[in-house]
Amino acid sequence: MKALLILLVALLMASCGSSPQAMQRDNQVALYGKGTSQLRLSARVFHTTAEQSTVYYKLNTRDLLYKSDGGGGPYRAVVRVHYESFADWGSKQLLDSSSTLIQDKTTDTNEERELIGSMELRSSEGRAFILRVTARDLNRDTESSLVLRVERDVNGSRQYFMPSDTTNGLPYFDDHLVTGQAVRVRCDLLAGRTLLGSHHPNSPALPTPVFAGSSGDHTDPATDSTFLVTVDHDGRFLFAPAQPGIYHFVADTSAGAPGAHFSLFVLEQSYPFVDQGIDMLKPLRYITSMQEYDRMAAAPDLRKAVERFWMDASGDRERAREAIRIYYGRVENANRHFSALVEGWRTDRGLVHIIFGTPTTIYKTQNNESWIYGEENNLMSLTFNFVKRKSAFSDNDLVLDRDPMLKGAWYRNVESWRNGRIYQN
Repeated sequence: MKALLILLVALLMASCGSSPQAMQRDNQVALYGKGTSQLRLSARVFHTTAEQSTVYYKLNTRDLLYKSDGGGGPYRAVVRVHYESFADWGSKQLLDSSSTLIQDKTTDTNEERELIGSMELRSSEGRAFILRVTARDLNRDTESSLVLRVERDVNGSRQYFMPSDTTNGLPYFDDHLVTGQAVRVRCDLLAGRTLLGSHHPNSPALPTPVFAGSSGDHTDPATDSTFLVTVDHDGRFLFAPAQPGIYHFVADTSAGAPGAHFSLFVLEQSYPFVDQGIDMLKPLRYITSMQEYDRMAAAPDLRKAVERFWMDASGDRERAREAIRIYYGRVENANRHFSALVEGWRTDRGLVHIIFGTPTTIYKTQNNESWIYGEENNLMSLTFNFVKRKSAFSDNDLVLDRDPMLKGAWYRNVESWRNGRIYQN
């Protein structure tokens, strides 16, 4: 499950867009992994200056179809990655587009590698805009997309920072690290500057059920310590977090310079995967009583205790294996898409995704998401509305608008999981 090898791909074939495609109220369900042929696509934007920006993208070779010309290897995959930029959510005006063609070959189609490349973004005169990045496997005729908001305001954008691998300098596509993981952060605009760092311990609390009041305190955690970081003259600094929590960096503005800021989130060792017994136990709190949870937590072998829970729930080994695969697959998917101040499975969207599955429809704007299970406007359908929380640390923290009317659906789904029935609305 771990990434094995990173390969930099930079085969660029740029072209300006001409068709007036729209960023309308479209169903965005594919953003969170709907479909069995989903390509795992990651992307992030980095500003080298206030005028120059690059979008980096990452694909996994295990998701691509490699074809032979006949007579065995080598096998070739062909992927087109393109971006489209729009003025705002719902805008019909296409500002710009560009594409690159990736051609990769291998003699071993079971080899797992990461393909990382980049495209330069054309200047938008300092404006914020919406960027849709799409990867299309031309051999398999499948694609995956994601949407990013590009912010160029130096005082408000986290995109002037980019964490990277300490050995090869390739970018990370996640600002979430594991304890003991060193990272080299690139911030060209702040070369030679001093950053004010602060550490913020995170709460272990889980979100409440979808019908029960609120999910708790929605304020950023307080600072418990501070430190200074000096950015090298090449615009980089090395950081090795000593303990879990949130590390926030703000540029020193005492001389009137821009105050760009950035956060790194240090989480459990296995993130984003479910590898250890404790990783399997914690998300079970959503569908177990406190007594059941405590009994498993006290077991000498956590993994066996959790597997026994699923065996008892499912009734036989094959059904238990399938329930484990889907439940923890949703946990890992939540970590990939919804992580903010905490792991994605511990967020409101993660909670809904694990218990209810992937929605039929997702409508997304700059500050809101609506997840619909079933036909839209059908009285039997379920709708979950999420609102972005203002945070100094993350743009990905959305809070569920809890509704007492969802109580029945919640308990039906929880009971289905407890009976070993995989529930997908």
